[in-house]
Amino acid sequence: MEITAQMVKELRETTGAGMMDCKKALAEANGDMDKAIDILREKGLGQAAKKADRLASEGLVSVEVCEHCKKATITEINSETDFVAKNVQFQNLTKDTTAHIQANSISTIESLNESVINGVKFEDYFKGQIATIGENLVVRRFETVKVDENGVVNGYVHSNGRVGVIIAAACDSAQTAQKAEDFIRNLCMHAAAMKPSVISYKDLDKEFVEKEFIALKAELEKDNEELQRLGKPLHHIPSYASRLQLTDDVVAKAENAIKEELKAEGKPEKIWDKIIPGKIERFFADNTVLDQRLTLLGQFYVMDDKKTIEQVIAEKSKELGGKIEIVKYVRFELGEGLEKKNEDFAAEVAAQIG
Repeated sequence: MEITAQMVKELRETTGAGMMDCKKALAEANGDMDKAIDILREKGLGQAAKKADRLASEGLVSVEVCEHCKKATITEINSETDFVAKNVQFQNLTKDTTAHIQANSISTIESLNESVINGVKFEDYFKGQIATIGENLVVRRFETVKVDENGVVNGYVHSNGRVGVIIAAACDSAQTAQKAEDFIRNLCMHAAAMKPSVISYKDLDKEFVEKEFIALKAELEKDNEELQRLGKPLHHIPSYASRLQLTDDVVAKAENAIKEELKAEGKPEKIWDKIIPGKIERFFADNTVLDQRLTLLGQFYVMDDKKTIEQVIAEKSKELGGKIEIVKYVRFELGEGLEKKNEDFAAEVAAQIG
């Protein structure tokens, strides 16, 4: 397949890799753009090769949480321009639509359009809003999360209205759930900033982890070339990327290696039990970089970067004299999944409406 200058330019803009590297990757991938991105990442040349970087849309993300934190709804409503997001009428439309979805337990776009708001069908109400505001608008997606009396759900929308998060937790009692309301909101703020993809490493696919591990090592090795040139400390190159790979056998071998190391250093065996836990913790930290990037529980907490979210939840559970377990996580970022290749988002919105 002929590799055109436009294809090379697009790949270069997407990945940040060099022109010749992009051309070689496209040739190797026979012109397949996504495959070329993977090739660059596996060579440590495409650190910016994230499809999300090509996403673009306008509008607002909105979150509605009921008074007692037992139900929360998140919506994304798209518009053609960013000016609309600053329009008070559009802001009110997003809030009213989110509240309507929650109050009526609406779960699909079809049922939303058929529902009644202010005495008229929602579809007609929404068309009236489009006519008044003067732009094509679309309710792109929404989700409602409900919990029982021993559960708690809370949400957060970043000040720019482009990112929203809902997190739900199961607790041991209604009392613990009530006390945990603010804490869950703080976790939502963390997730809005740090962009975890899933709750836990258990939610990651093994094949995905193996593929990302190859790209991660290549990325770190490439970084080390520059760090070495600058005379700076080098990145540790991990043997693993996720706790999904750290089987009991792997951990046992790591512990035995630590014991051999302590023995070689002449450390008295009677103090090993005080040293080994810290070294094992370090082993986990060094070999779970993917978890730290992609999982909520594996990330270091923005309000205390010495502790992971998992550790912070355990401490908060102890503080409240109960138990908190994260069971649901939803994060909407404006435009996520909508690829803007030709700077024509208006056409994308129109296509959704059509």
